[in-house]
Amino acid sequence: MTIRIHNTLTRRKEDFVPLDPQRVTVYACGPTVYNYAHIGNARPAVIFDLLHRILSRRYRKVIYARNITDVDDKINAAAAEQGVDIDVITQRFAAIYHEDMAALGVARPTVEPRATDHINDIIAMIEKLITRGCAYAAEGHVLFNVESFDDYGKLSKRDMRELIAGARVDVAPYKKHPGDFVLWKPSSDEQPGWDSPWGRGRPGWHIECSAMSAKHLGEVIDIHAGGQDLVFPHHENEIAQSRCAHGTDTFARYWMHNGFVTVEKRKMSKSLGNTLIVHELLKHWPGEVLRYVLLSAHYRQPLDWSEKALEQAQATLDRLYGLLRDHSPATADEACTDTAVIAALEDDLNTPTALAEVNRLARELTSADDGDASRLAASLKASAGLLGLLQEAPEDWFARRQAEVDIDENEIEALIRQRNQARADRDFATADRIRDELSERGIVLRDGPEGTNWEVATQ
Repeated sequence: MTIRIHNTLTRRKEDFVPLDPQRVTVYACGPTVYNYAHIGNARPAVIFDLLHRILSRRYRKVIYARNITDVDDKINAAAAEQGVDIDVITQRFAAIYHEDMAALGVARPTVEPRATDHINDIIAMIEKLITRGCAYAAEGHVLFNVESFDDYGKLSKRDMRELIAGARVDVAPYKKHPGDFVLWKPSSDEQPGWDSPWGRGRPGWHIECSAMSAKHLGEVIDIHAGGQDLVFPHHENEIAQSRCAHGTDTFARYWMHNGFVTVEKRKMSKSLGNTLIVHELLKHWPGEVLRYVLLSAHYRQPLDWSEKALEQAQATLDRLYGLLRDHSPATADEACTDTAVIAALEDDLNTPTALAEVNRLARELTSADDGDASRLAASLKASAGLLGLLQEAPEDWFARRQAEVDIDENEIEALIRQRNQARADRDFATADRIRDELSERGIVLRDGPEGTNWEVATQ
């Protein structure tokens, strides 16, 4: 089966055919490191980590670049407020980002370029654009001339007037056209800056990604990925400046964009006070639970974040880990991965279907005889592993889960004895009340021929 990708540029699902099968190139827009990442920032990190996994199954060499924006007006403001250099801010929050994403099972990309390490590349690219008549200097700024690029707006499928209105552009007096965007801007003495042919200054956001992509992946790349909010202006501007600088007909051959994250059906925003910080969520939930929820909706669709979704993901993972604890996998190599799971993921990263197939394997394992159990357990582990799930030893998973719950084992055993007596007396109302009380505390009871056992379940 061929990998299929929904291409934002064409608005249809297409077979993925790389420019060079021996060197597949992917670029994803990474974090601007001035604060903690929220769950909306985590979604593309998880989704395009999964894309890298799927491509790497098919192709020997996949170069996945995910940048770090470490010079930006928000970073400057945070540094000025705290009275420190921008490096202090960016190093701290880049380290936290890496720690948090690792907890979600996100691997490091092949290359992780930082904007401040590519200032010379950025300046060289701007000089090319000026030479080609696609950019101009004005009052210490350098701006891209959008009227020099006939295909401007092709990605977002809107005409120039709609694009400008949607972007709320700054109509500065030195612009030739209201839609012209900044490639280089001057820095005051208090702001970070670098020497350039146009004076001391710093790059605009859009040019950073174009320069870093060209440096590490080439002038034409296979896949460019990011959040839906980046289609315009960021990705539209990347296309314009990259194609004009390199004189190519294409910048990225496939474009992939993930949908927004809402919280209890409401758009996530600081003004609503519902911005969910990954660093804080990880204090209360295992990283795999967060990853499971992030994969539960198709990446192109909105994802609604809720406490209920977290609880359901926790319960599902507890059940899956319980099966692996009770049935040792025969092996755990990639060859065991279920073909239906692979087919779903190669069909434009259809994670809801892939997760359904993983749960189908779990149901089969539940009713399997001894001869099939180890094989199905191996398939369950390998298939979930492709999704970045079931990565812990079951014993470690349940040990940590038990530590998360305030447990008085003697009290629980006493309640179980009371429940057993109530059942013997046919006082089922009392027996059910005790079970419900323990369930509310995160304890699940399992009745069997040898008596009643208990374990930590959902939060």
